Amino acid sequence: MTLLYTDTEEELRAAVRGLLADRCPPPAVLKRVESPQPYDLDLWKTLSREIGVAGLLIPEEYGGAGASAREAAVVLEELGRGVAPVPFLTSSVLATHALIQAGAGELLSGLAEGEITAALVVPFTASPYRVPGGYASVAGADVADVLLLPVGGRLRVVTGSAGVVPSLDLTRPIATVALDGEGDDLGPCDLAETLRFGAGLLASEQLGVAEWCLENTLAYVKERHQFARPVGSFQAVKHRLADLWLDVVRARAAARNAADDGSALSVAVAQAWNSGVALHAAEEAVQLHGGIGMTWEHPVHLYLKRAKATEIALGTPGDHRAALAGLADLPG
Repeated sequence: MTLLYTDTEEELRAAVRGLLADRCPPPAVLKRVESPQPYDLDLWKTLSREIGVAGLLIPEEYGGAGASAREAAVVLEELGRGVAPVPFLTSSVLATHALIQAGAGELLSGLAEGEITAALVVPFTASPYRVPGGYASVAGADVADVLLLPVGGRLRVVTGSAGVVPSLDLTRPIATVALDGEGDDLGPCDLAETLRFGAGLLASEQLGVAEWCLENTLAYVKERHQFARPVGSFQAVKHRLADLWLDVVRARAAARNAADDGSALSVAVAQAWNSGVALHAAEEAVQLHGGIGMTWEHPVHLYLKRAKATEIALGTPGDHRAALAGLADLPG
């Protein structure tokens, strides 16, 4: 096992980053979140069809790339850096993983081609250790062509309507789903395993958020002058950013390990650490940007909201720490 990025992964990163820089810069995201439809579906079509991110995890026999979680993690890092309003995590990771378990080849082929998107009708606050009841707070349901309902170890395709509700994260809407009926059975589905897989990859998105916050804060404190000196030259600011850099480096190692290994232990470690790092990095970015960081005109608030929302998504840090204690044979 190596935590270093391969040439293929770096090429994929460059393609995604280049597209996001052209089509999804911070001013465009700020403008979009003020519209009735925050998701950028045109961007999603380009990512899906031209770069092929929608079919990364789908086996080649169904028209996908047959890639590993490592490649999906690289995409999520870049989407996190751009707080890109696209349904990759909900459709191409969570829903796709469930459909692969069920062996739903026809739906997987549609997802791989970028023709449809899917969403699991499960609260975004669900964790591998605890799934709350009801169909509220479902991420990605409002733009999904296919709704998937896990019931009793089986996966069903259902019909229904999704009503968007207020969400802290302006770039990832959540919805309450009203189902029309039970739908058709697709096959077996281990929901806990799907949520664990998603939580492991969510750590890479959180890493991307933290990296953007650190890099842009570093650039800002080098340019912002106070008392005829760059703000970044003050010792207190240097120490805060040095500590944050160390946190981000550790977060990268944790995220890469979760993507490569995928075990319950590595996922719990990554989520227990990366959730807090992303939030801390965003908070530091807001504070060290000074007055401009407190405004709606600067994009840093989008990163703070994404970090705070993902802190409770697919398991809170406390959920993962509690699981980690048992997995490491260190009961609380």
